[in-house]
This record gives sequence, C-alpha cells and structure tokens, in this order.
Amino acid sequence: MGFKIVLDWVANHTGWDNAWVTQHPDWYTKDSKGNITWPPGTDWTDVADLNYNSQAMRAEMIASMKYWVDTYDIDGFRCDVAGGVPNDFWNTATQTLTAIKPLWMLAESMPDEVTIGTNFTSAYNWPLKDAFNGMGKGTTDSWTMSSEISRIKNDYSKGNYPMNFITNHDENSWSGTEYTRLGSLGAVKAGAVISFTLPGAPLLYTGQEVGMNKMLKFFEKDQVDYPATPSPMTAFYKKLVELKTKNAALAVGTAAGSIAEVITNKDAVLAYVRVAGKAKVLVAVNLSGKATSVKLSWGKNAGSFYDYATNKKVTVASSQTVTLPAWGYKVYTTNVLTNK
Repeated sequence: MGFKIVLDWVANHTGWDNAWVTQHPDWYTKDSKGNITWPPGTDWTDVADLNYNSQAMRAEMIASMKYWVDTYDIDGFRCDVAGGVPNDFWNTATQTLTAIKPLWMLAESMPDEVTIGTNFTSAYNWPLKDAFNGMGKGTTDSWTMSSEISRIKNDYSKGNYPMNFITNHDENSWSGTEYTRLGSLGAVKAGAVISFTLPGAPLLYTGQEVGMNKMLKFFEKDQVDYPATPSPMTAFYKKLVELKTKNAALAVGTAAGSIAEVITNKDAVLAYVRVAGKAKVLVAVNLSGKATSVKLSWGKNAGSFYDYATNKKVTVASSQTVTLPAWGYKVYTTNVLTNK
C-alpha cells in the first residue's frame, strides 16, 4: 500500500523484565549500593537505565537494530530519548544501519541534542508546538512564527527536516488535548495548516483524524471513541495530506521547496511562500481569535493559482487585501486538489 514502517526504538533504557537485567546486569547503570537504577534525574522508576560505558551492550544494541532492517526491511527508527544516549553511539549505529539501506532516523529530542544530517534526518519540533500553544494564550504572533521559521532554517541542513506537530502521546496525556491547549477548533485548524505547509514532516497523532477531544491514559489501554458518522476533521486532514503530497513545493528531504516570508501590515497574520521550480504554495494564516483585514504583498510570486478552499482557479495579485476570519487562512496552490 506504499506505507513505510518505522519502529519506536528505546535505546536509553529497558523494562525491568528485560532479559538483560538478569543475564547482563553489568549493562546497566548502578547506584552506590550496586543496584540497577532508573535513568538519573528522572522519576521513570518503571524502567532501568542502560550504561553506555559497556561496549558489549552497545554492540548488542546495534545488532538488535540491524536485525530489524536485515530481517524485516523496516524503513527507519523513531529513537526515544535520543539525546540521553551518547552521540558517539549514534555515530556507529547509523553508519552500520545506513550501509544496508537509506533510513529515516527521527530523534525524540531537540536538534542540538543530536547530530542532524549525520546521525539523524529529523527531530521533534517542540518549539513549534509551544508556539501553537501560545496561539490559545494570545502570545503567539507573526514575529513568534518568524523566529520559528528562522530556527528551522538554521537547525536543518538541506535534506533534513523537523517533525511538526500540534499534539502527540505526551502532550495529549499530560498537558491536555489540542482543543484544550489551543482553545478552539479554529485555532487547531490554523495550526494544522501551518504544520503541513512549513518545512518538515507533519505528525498526526491517534484520534486527530476524527477530531478526538479526549486525554488518553498513558500507562493503560484507553481506546479512541471513534464516531459513528464521518468526522469533518477526517476530510479536513485528507485535503491537507493531498496538498502536502501532491505539491512539490511542500516536499521533504533534498527535494524540499524554499520558504520565504511575506511582509504583512498585521502582526496577527503569518504569511509565506513555498517554491520548488514551477510549483508554489502561498499561505496566510490569522493567528488570532479576531477577524482582521490584512494586506498581503506576494510580489513576484503572484499569478494563476487554485484557491485551496474552493479548488477554483484564481488570479493572485502582487499586492492584495483580504479579510481573514478568526483563525482563518488563505492558501493558494499551483495544483488542483481532488478532495473537497
């Protein structure tokens, strides 16, 4: 079906029932009394911390990762607490693994905690998530988002990119649903449009595709209450996925389009252009809960586009004034979309 398979890989620690605990206790961090302990500086008492001073443990960890690539041809690893593992381990691991095939290596960390471009392709975009939360508090404006765009450019070399998200398993369980944190459906949709059109790969967490507004229990089975009738959010995300995958300007990796911010006369409005050859996407998002009239200076990027909202062909002027409703957005794309 074209899916890629990525395994969640926990290299920093194991469960207490892992066979290594009894077979290789020297592979773990120990306290002053010689007892295996949980990761230092945390309250993660449910797991045992691995000791990366052990070369034997490192070798077995890499062999275990290699097994999944060799035997099942998986396409990458989402590396849990990647910043808690020494970088020199990731150096050896990725050299070994990528010699077999190209892999997507995603670090659950900030990009400065790991080596992006050498060991990892991507890292979690935690600061962008914080900026989304700020939309609900009224503290995020175009200047905030401008800083986020600059940070993405600085942190990720060509071919590498962040994973953008509004919510994930940690945020949902501990900080609240995206509707609680961002404050409204409109703000969630505005954040999603940004997440899908900024450089990076967007994450959809369990239940987002049906508008789930429920905090899931973290350590226990807690199923999503899937609606009996189709959710409007399913169509909303299907259209964003089509935009992301069908317009070359929004590609990730070495084919990714450039991004240029567009000057507006309102701090509440974020505007930018993504370009890859003849493919373009123009984006303007109202980051506030109040309607606003804004002047958009598209300059040389003006021309013939399809209006994302209507799928109708329109002419975008080099300078135009539009009224954006609360949390509203305007998206223009050079390709017509099939999803309504």
